[in-house]
Amino acid sequence: MSAKAESTHKMKFWPGNVVIAEAAAAAGCNFFAGYPITPSSEIAAHLAAILPKKGGHFIQMEDEIAAMGAVIGASLAGAKALTATSGPGLSLKLENLGFGYIVEAPCVVVNVMRGGPSTGLPTHPAQADIMQARWGTHGDHPTIALVPAFHSEMFLETIRAFNLAEQLRMPVLLLIDEVLGHLSDGMIPPEPGSYEIINRTLADGPPEEYKPYDDSKGDVPPFLPYFAGAQWHTTGLNHDETGFPTTNPELVTRHMQRMMRKVTGNRELIDKIDYFMTEDAEVGIIAFGSTARAAMVAVKKAREKGIKAGLLRPLTIWPFPNRQVKEFADQVKALVVPEFNLGQIVYEVERSIRRDIPIKRVNKVGGVPINPGEILAGIEEVA
Repeated sequence: MSAKAESTHKMKFWPGNVVIAEAAAAAGCNFFAGYPITPSSEIAAHLAAILPKKGGHFIQMEDEIAAMGAVIGASLAGAKALTATSGPGLSLKLENLGFGYIVEAPCVVVNVMRGGPSTGLPTHPAQADIMQARWGTHGDHPTIALVPAFHSEMFLETIRAFNLAEQLRMPVLLLIDEVLGHLSDGMIPPEPGSYEIINRTLADGPPEEYKPYDDSKGDVPPFLPYFAGAQWHTTGLNHDETGFPTTNPELVTRHMQRMMRKVTGNRELIDKIDYFMTEDAEVGIIAFGSTARAAMVAVKKAREKGIKAGLLRPLTIWPFPNRQVKEFADQVKALVVPEFNLGQIVYEVERSIRRDIPIKRVNKVGGVPINPGEILAGIEEVA
C-alpha cells in the first residue's frame, strides 16, 4: 500500500464529539457517567459503545447532579473519569464540581456550549459559558479550562485535559460549542505513543500512614485510591491533611493557598497559546474556539487588503493568559475581540492590557456563528 493510500485509510471524518470520546479513551479514560443533553449526547453514546470493550465502565445517571457525583467517586477510587454536558447541565453539576475541587479529585468535564440562559437554544451554538466555567461554583478555587478550535486539537487537548487533571489532582474543563461538536472534519488520529499519557502520582509507604492532603509532600500530594488499605475521609468541609474537617484558620488558609498554587505555580505547564500572523501585526484579534476559525479567515482577508492583522488564540482560557495578551496588546495599535456571546472575555482583555488602545467588540447571539466578514469589518474599523 502506498504512503498516500495508507494516509487516506487512516483519515477519519468524525464529528467533534466523537473525536473527544475517542481521545478520552486514548487518554486512558475508563469511567464515564452522564445524562443525555443536546448538543453533547454523542460523546456519551460513543463511549457507551467503546468503553466496555476496553474494560471500562459507562453509566447513565438519573440526572446531571448524580453524574458529577459518580465521576468524583470513581476518580477517588482510582479511575480516569469523564462527564460531558451542555449549559443547563453544567449549571446542575456546579455544586458537585466545587466538591471535586476541594477533595482534589482528578476528572474531566466537557461542556459543549449552546445558547442560553435556561433552556435557551438547545440545538444552536454559543460561547457564553466562559465565565460560568471560571466562577460558577462558590468560594475560592483554581480553574483550568481548555478551548480547542480544530479536530486535531480536540483530540490532543482532551488528552491534555486528562494529563493536567492527573498531574494536579483537580477537575479540568474542556469547552467547545455545538459547531465543533457536530462538525465532521477530516483528521488522522495520532498514533498511540506519539502523545504523552500521564497518570497521577501514587503514594508509597504503609497505607495506614497515608494522609490524602499531606502538604509536606508538595502542592500536589500523592494519591492513594479508595480500597487500597488507607483510611480516607472525604468531605466538602475544609479539612486537614487527614481529610477530617477543621475550622482552624491557619490550616484552612494553608489548604486553600496550596490548591491555588497548583495552578498559579504551574502556568508553564498549563498555558497554551497559538499565534497566527502576529509577527508584524498592527491590528490584533483575540478569539478562541470556533470563532477563532472565522478570525483566521478574516486575518487573511485583511492582509489581502493591506491591513497587517494577526490573531492571538488561547487554547487555555482559564487561567486567563494575562501576560501574553498584554505583550500582544503592547505590539499593536488596536484590538478586535470577537465572541459568540454579548461580551465576556473582552473584560479580561481590558483588565490584562492596562493600556488605552481601541478595542472593537464583535459580539453575536441568536445561534448563528460570527462569520469572517463580520470580523473583517471590525478590523477595518480600527485599522
